[in-house]
Amino acid sequence: MAKVGVVALQGAFREHREAFAALGAEVVEVRTPADLSGVEAVVLPGGESTTITRLLDLSGLREPVRQCLHAGTPALLTCAGLIVAAAEVLDGRPDQVPLGVLAVRVRRNAYGRQRESFEAPVRIAGLAGGPFPGVFIRAPVIEATGPDVEILARHAGTPVLVRQGRLFGATFHPELAGDLRVHQLVLQEV
Repeated sequence: MAKVGVVALQGAFREHREAFAALGAEVVEVRTPADLSGVEAVVLPGGESTTITRLLDLSGLREPVRQCLHAGTPALLTCAGLIVAAAEVLDGRPDQVPLGVLAVRVRRNAYGRQRESFEAPVRIAGLAGGPFPGVFIRAPVIEATGPDVEILARHAGTPVLVRQGRLFGATFHPELAGDLRVHQLVLQEV
């Protein structure tokens, strides 16, 4: 049974915890560096990216999480988590410094405000079972990817699910879809 650490500082961490638990994983909520001990996969959930960034700093988790992701620990980075992990963030606060572990340039809230949130089917390369139900809530847009980043899915021509090594970055919220296939992709890397 894989041990998954869900960064539980702010955002949709409960939904990720429930999804991985439904797949049989042992799930721990990560609030301190010690909580990362023994985890075999990590989740940076959606929420509010500037708040998550600030809380990573205040909790002492910034560097331990960055090192964990940089070392190749399988990870699911969703919406704000993708922004936090990105190499470059557009439209962020001046004091918002991303972890720089995922070679993407993202624009925060690129689809608009809360009322512009939407759901759309997403076809994910290599994922059986038909389109995945994409839930886009104040979603970022991936504007550029590095050479080691594989685009697994697009919506309206824009990348919405990428992979760099064992890091999976989604601009949508798979934890809200009622479909466990994206979480299963991450567990397959453990």
